[in-house]
Amino acid sequence: MTIKRMLQIVGVLVVITMVAVACCPAKPTEETMAEPTKETMAEPTKETMAEPTEETMVEPTEEMQPSGEQVTIEWWHISTAENHRDAWQAMADAYVADHPNVTINITVLENEAFKSKLTTVMQSGEPPDLFQSWGGGVMNEYAKAGLLRDITPEITGEWGDSFGAGPLGVYAYDGKQYGVPWDMGMVGFWYNKDLFAQAGIDAPPATWSEFLTDVQALKDAGITPIALGEGEKWPGHFYWVYLAVRIGGKPAFDAAYSRSGGFTDDPFVQAGVELQKLIDLEPFQEGFLGQGYGDQAALVGNGQAAMELMGQWAPAVEISNSESGEGLGDALGFFPFPAVEGGAGGAFDAMGGGNGIAVGKDAPDEAVDFLRFLTNVDNQKTLTEMGIIIPVVKGAEVAITDPNMVMVYENLAKADYFQLYYDQYLPPSVGEAVNDSVQELYAGTMDPEDVAQAVEDAASLELD
Repeated sequence: MTIKRMLQIVGVLVVITMVAVACCPAKPTEETMAEPTKETMAEPTKETMAEPTEETMVEPTEEMQPSGEQVTIEWWHISTAENHRDAWQAMADAYVADHPNVTINITVLENEAFKSKLTTVMQSGEPPDLFQSWGGGVMNEYAKAGLLRDITPEITGEWGDSFGAGPLGVYAYDGKQYGVPWDMGMVGFWYNKDLFAQAGIDAPPATWSEFLTDVQALKDAGITPIALGEGEKWPGHFYWVYLAVRIGGKPAFDAAYSRSGGFTDDPFVQAGVELQKLIDLEPFQEGFLGQGYGDQAALVGNGQAAMELMGQWAPAVEISNSESGEGLGDALGFFPFPAVEGGAGGAFDAMGGGNGIAVGKDAPDEAVDFLRFLTNVDNQKTLTEMGIIIPVVKGAEVAITDPNMVMVYENLAKADYFQLYYDQYLPPSVGEAVNDSVQELYAGTMDPEDVAQAVEDAASLELD
């Protein structure tokens, strides 16, 4: 059965389900990755999802021939939303149909459950063959421990050349390639145009001062300004990191990371000071400290909060978690994180990342071949047209049609400095210190100086 036929069947089932019963919010996830639930993705809708075509859905190429031996591939991903989960499944089924000796066991996990389970299997030295990765410090630690397969020989040449150099480099360490990306984007504000208009806000804020003014205007209009699922910690760390990027720029982070400076340097303390100004306005929904990213996305998708700071996967997650199953539609807009007056960072400097797949140390050759198939240009176009990703394979960018995704892509292209999420770029214990201490700032149990010191203490143990 072809991928096109499989997705047509999935589409029919989705329509029948939507007619038969009322749509319910999806189980909260991180996703992405972002689906942290950075990667939770939405159900297809007429407004947001493109119909797969002959041009965008292809069978595996002739060069991918079965070896003849019976092989089982273990693949873990965190794309829990129905349309993305089904798209991955359809691609796996198509590969298996063309390679009958291959069985692909797919394990789908919510983000936090994935991280916990992956940690356990890594400690036992038995990683899955293919698994979700954000690259950076966490992946590097696995590579240093000998838990990943070096796929440099396979990636060298046509396959490697098909990727943008920047996204591909995120999954390399010490000159060796341990995985590949399937998505790359940036974090920014996703906002409800109608709620902004109700509060008398004519245009998105360009500066942090304007942003704080708009937050107060939304509160005065009886609107919850910002949705935040700080129970999962990672959504809230975006604010602190972005403020550090805007205030200190690349030099501040490079100094702290190289240990010629530190995370107690002024830009990191001031990031906490500016975030405290926002916290003092009480802009978040009641109970935000105990809620997750799925709750955050649902509030925006249901029109109950004016905005959220999130990655490129946000629209799809909002749709998936909305009661209507449609999200905000044309009322959804995007704007980059505002500039901080007097800051050393550029107005278009970006913080974000993407999603990729790392290769476990014992992965068979068929797993690498399947990974190559997953990331070919046609499958990248398919996921792009479905509104799931911002592509990383050359030639697939022509499939970006959603205006908000075009804006993300254009803003990303303007960035002179791109900072991967701190909780992924930094060694695991330092990333954990960032998330934990910033959560304490939201809770009022740490002040900006305490946050900076906690991160520095962790960094001194790992980086000195």
